[in-house]
Amino acid sequence: MPWALIAIALLAFGTSALLTQRLAQGLGPLDHPNERSLHQRPIPRSGGLGVLAGLAVCFLCAWLIGQADPGLAWIGAALCLVAAVSFADDLRPQSPLIRLLGQALGAGLVMAGGLIWDRLELPGLVWTFPTWFAWVLSLLLIVWMINLYNFMDGMDGLAGGMAIFGFLSLAWFGWQGGERAYSLVCLGIAAAAGGFLVHNLPPARIFLGDVGSSSLGLLAAASALWGAQLGLFPLWIAGLVFSPFILDATWTLLVRLARGERIWQAHRSHHYQRLVLAGWGQRKTLLHAYGLMAAVSACALAAPRLTVGEQWLLIWAWALIYWLIQRRVAHLERAAPG
Repeated sequence: MPWALIAIALLAFGTSALLTQRLAQGLGPLDHPNERSLHQRPIPRSGGLGVLAGLAVCFLCAWLIGQADPGLAWIGAALCLVAAVSFADDLRPQSPLIRLLGQALGAGLVMAGGLIWDRLELPGLVWTFPTWFAWVLSLLLIVWMINLYNFMDGMDGLAGGMAIFGFLSLAWFGWQGGERAYSLVCLGIAAAAGGFLVHNLPPARIFLGDVGSSSLGLLAAASALWGAQLGLFPLWIAGLVFSPFILDATWTLLVRLARGERIWQAHRSHHYQRLVLAGWGQRKTLLHAYGLMAAVSACALAAPRLTVGEQWLLIWAWALIYWLIQRRVAHLERAAPG
């Protein structure tokens, strides 16, 4: 069975890489640079289609070898809906209301498949939510993950790298827990993201586009809820895995709200954007981001073997680390010339 998983992952990687290479030749919509961009020339933004093609191969193979979990159909339906609305936005900007409605309907499909955030589970603590609250919270979680992944897809190699580190970590949890279908799906997502990343490392030849970033955000939320439902990990561990994106996007949103800014407008306020503009450049910023992703993944994988006290120490240690990162970014901005 391990060889079957590896073979399917390689097939997903190859499919994604080959289609992304073709798309990078100028097929599909272009992302034209503006005052808020980090790139200097028009770049195709259809790379998400390559990722989705790799995922389709993975899902099909999972079904053929009898490793398709019944809930996967609901995730697949939600993915098709969110991807369709997002690609329409790539082709011609849609109203925020249409995008939000598509995302909410996609979230509803995931929840209809039984993936609900029904309890707060922290080290040594479990609090079960009322049913209505669990549905509302699940809807907000999924829609926010879709959007925050979109917000964080603003630098070469960043979103693809987060997908690789994040979904490989979840795949490992699935393998260790004996959940082969879950492990296969997460490994396939990471492999498809890797095929895209071959052409997205700086200087990028192609971008994910909304179709890719929104799809990966949906899959991150659904996979986190799915893994928690299977008992592979408490949800906070999945949150730690994707914390480089969750905390940056959430912190930036709260700061912009506090400043009275129009949060739906494009901007360059994320930590990674600020580092690039402060003089680090995309390569240096990306390498540090990958180091952060690797570190949180390693800690998340080790967390289930820790005692309750050690898990709380881990949580507070990362809270301190992220606070220090925020302070460091602000210091570099002030020290930057001009």
